[in-house]
Amino acid sequence: MRKILLAATAITLIISSCSKDEDVQQPPAEAPKITITTPDGGFAVDNRKWFKVNPAVVSDSVSTTYTWVLNNDTISTAKNLLYAFGDAGTFTLTFTAKNNAGSTQQQITVKVTGKTYTGAVTVFDYFPAPGQFTNGLPPWEEGNTDKEMIAKAQEQLNTNGMISLGGFGGYVVLGTDHTIISKKEEYDFLLKSNAFPNWSEAGIVMVAIDANGNGLPDDEWYEIAGSDYNSPETTHGYQITYYKPDENKEQKPDGMYMLDTTYIRWKDNRGKSGFLSKNVFNTAPYYPQWKGDSISFTGTLLTSNNIEDQSGNGTYFVSKPFAWGYADNVGDAEENAAIKISWAVDKNGNTVDLPGVDFIKVYTGMRAEAGWLGEISTEVTGLLDLHMKK
Repeated sequence: MRKILLAATAITLIISSCSKDEDVQQPPAEAPKITITTPDGGFAVDNRKWFKVNPAVVSDSVSTTYTWVLNNDTISTAKNLLYAFGDAGTFTLTFTAKNNAGSTQQQITVKVTGKTYTGAVTVFDYFPAPGQFTNGLPPWEEGNTDKEMIAKAQEQLNTNGMISLGGFGGYVVLGTDHTIISKKEEYDFLLKSNAFPNWSEAGIVMVAIDANGNGLPDDEWYEIAGSDYNSPETTHGYQITYYKPDENKEQKPDGMYMLDTTYIRWKDNRGKSGFLSKNVFNTAPYYPQWKGDSISFTGTLLTSNNIEDQSGNGTYFVSKPFAWGYADNVGDAEENAAIKISWAVDKNGNTVDLPGVDFIKVYTGMRAEAGWLGEISTEVTGLLDLHMKK
């Protein structure tokens, strides 16, 4: 009996001890503490270049929220600021960190220098898919390397010329001498092309920020979600492989216009395969001659149901344009030829808020032929920042 009483007493003491521990008062939560280190000479940046600030914030809460305000407008809700000023001047930014105990603010002053830009376009990469103009726009010569073909694509754009991206997946990567600023609901840039009424050769547009600051397009890419991004007729993650043909193989013509209907073999990741035809109007090689024996491309495939033979006898084809959000889709003068950066989405299709972009990639978004007119192939003649055109 005594042992039982002692055990009961011990249990009571333990419970009492635990209860006292739980009654210990926790220190009250505090508002965040902010530290922003001002560089020697103060904050300064050129207009249309990235301004970056990474504050140090100490907060008791994992649910701390952040805002950056300029002229009463919230320009970012991220802790680390990435922003491009469009104009020169001296600006005051207010940074606020808030948790459940309160909020703390700190202001910084930024001197923005006005710099004049030419809008010059740089070709970072050029990799066309097979097409009837692939080795002509720009012109390929025996022995040309990737680097030399990129330089030729650059020269085409420098001289108001045109580059062809060939069939599905063929691409070009461009940049300008400044950051193209996103103005939310305004059109931000135009990929100039040779589009004309009822002949869309729609190209998918991708954008990227020079987040690592090395001046190269090696950062995360975001797709401009055009009008048909969510269409059931659009295929995401489509991949195609083209195989280099023997230019001396036996040709299989068809009718008046098709010189070889089994010219370039292809297969895709949807279990389909076929051939790219060669027509009688363009008999030079269609496969990019400076590339290997096979080439593959992956991206978003748009429907080819917009292509119609309105003559019924193969003489008059149309390729009806998509509503908006693509390159080489409608004439440059049309409003829906331009692109809004605010249309960008990540790889999962989620909308992303990009303050601007430094790099733009365009690739042919259709895998289709239109009889004697040949394959659908996106063409590009330039890049224009619409906030600098005046």
